[in-house]
Amino acid sequence: MTSYLLAGGGTAGHVNPLLAVADALRERVPDDSVLVLGTAEGLESRLVPERGYELLIVDKVPFPRRPNRQAAAFPGRFRRAIAQVREHIRRHDIDVVVGFGGYASAPAYVAARREGVPFVVHEANAKPGLANVLGARRAAAVGVAFEGTPLRGSEVVGMPLRREVIALDRSAARSEAAEHFGLDAQRPVLLVFGGSLGAQRLNEALADSWQDILAAGWQLLHVTGERSDLADPGVDGYALRRYVDRMDLAFALADLIVSRSGSATVSEISALGIPALYVPYSVGNGEQRLNAASAVAAGAAELLDDATFDGDAVRRIVVPLLGDQARIGRMAAAAATAGTRNGTENVITLIDRALHAA
Repeated sequence: MTSYLLAGGGTAGHVNPLLAVADALRERVPDDSVLVLGTAEGLESRLVPERGYELLIVDKVPFPRRPNRQAAAFPGRFRRAIAQVREHIRRHDIDVVVGFGGYASAPAYVAARREGVPFVVHEANAKPGLANVLGARRAAAVGVAFEGTPLRGSEVVGMPLRREVIALDRSAARSEAAEHFGLDAQRPVLLVFGGSLGAQRLNEALADSWQDILAAGWQLLHVTGERSDLADPGVDGYALRRYVDRMDLAFALADLIVSRSGSATVSEISALGIPALYVPYSVGNGEQRLNAASAVAAGAAELLDDATFDGDAVRRIVVPLLGDQARIGRMAAAAATAGTRNGTENVITLIDRALHAA
């Protein structure tokens, strides 16, 4: 029996690929032990137990960004976190540690090295986080979701994806998807979304331009986010939803997508071969623009600027594209080669290789 410790959390971008790998490991050998290391505060504290995994807790110790009281306390707190993980590794006789970034990963990498346990790093973003930058220096294997991610010794393995995305047959599911959203399966659909909380910039632009999209002969599936108060005009061909718990059906119906470019979003859209217009979120360290770079380079997607994305930009850029079937066809053909549905299997290959070498 093999014992795995999967470390990560804080955000869905870390937790979801972790859970995809955990599910595949558990399905492969049900008698193996799959444990998850996370903090008590992160998203993993809810999602991991809900999926049926034991969550081992480690203190949340952010890396200090400036000299202050927290920076002075950091070395002691980090040593304590490392000691916590070492105790978990010993108690559960862990054979390999797999880190997905986030607060739990940094002490997990150090603890694994000190315990003589191999560890594997997976980085979901094109611009890696500090924990994975440090972990990659001593890792047995390093996998990245996007070409060009600057991590030492890395290889492109793709993103471990949700089961419903991996298994989706878009053509077979289109009729069901159209019925689910009240749209016509025979007419093209533009899907617009900005994540579970929505994207105000995208919502405002579509509020000013949805009529132009419908006038171009397209239907619109607009997922506004749960916090949005955008009014539903209630017209045929425009399906407005605050939240969609069947994104697989939304993807099945989409002939073109306008969205943010978080790592999971880009990976899922690319894996499904859907052409896209990405509007990277401008706040942060620029990772969303980098996440979309490989799809753009392949000709499967184009970038739009967040600062200038409004109703006029939709009329000037998006609507003309809707009328250019040849161009959309070229983007779709390129999209079919831009992603992979094998990210989970590829990460498990890295894990197996690390175990074999150990």
